[in-house]
Amino acid sequence: MGLRERKKEKTRLALLDAALDLFLEQGYETTTVEQIAGVVDVSSRTFFRYFSSKEHLALWWHDHGEEIMQDCLRDRPLDEPPFTSLLHCVRAVIADMRNSTPEDTDRFLKVRKLYESNPTLVGRAVARGSLTELRLVEEVARRTGRDLATDQLPALMVGFAMAAMRVGFECPGQEITDLAELTGRMEATLVVVEASFRPGWDLAA
Repeated sequence: MGLRERKKEKTRLALLDAALDLFLEQGYETTTVEQIAGVVDVSSRTFFRYFSSKEHLALWWHDHGEEIMQDCLRDRPLDEPPFTSLLHCVRAVIADMRNSTPEDTDRFLKVRKLYESNPTLVGRAVARGSLTELRLVEEVARRTGRDLATDQLPALMVGFAMAAMRVGFECPGQEITDLAELTGRMEATLVVVEASFRPGWDLAA
């Protein structure tokens, strides 16, 4: 990464950190793009070079996770059972979280806290997650030669995998303050999912 790219990444992360702090301090709905940009001492025009809206910024984790899963899925062997490939992709997201910097760890936990206090934002996160699921379904169908117009299996596989990740990440009714605890719960959820299906179900004709 060259000097220009490092400077751009530094600005992007500064905007992200400023936004998460403002969202938690004064509320997501009342925080403006101008306020976020002001904390970083950049213009609103500069803000929009990095994020299309404050919602885009608040859903940062979804963009990051989707990129990891798409890259992982493209790298999996074509003859591997598709659901197995998807679980490898979910585990790639978990591994990324476990290997994150202290700063990224703080961001993950702030995002969770933000969602817990903003039901409206949770709905938007679900909608964003649905877009990720659609893209993964299309990739699974392409890899397996299935026709989505007549075959529901790719959508069911992706739905199960994403539900497992979502349940593990959201931890309903629990206050999670440690990333190791969060990723441990996510992995435990995957283990439950794997034990719930008969061997070879994702190779069904």
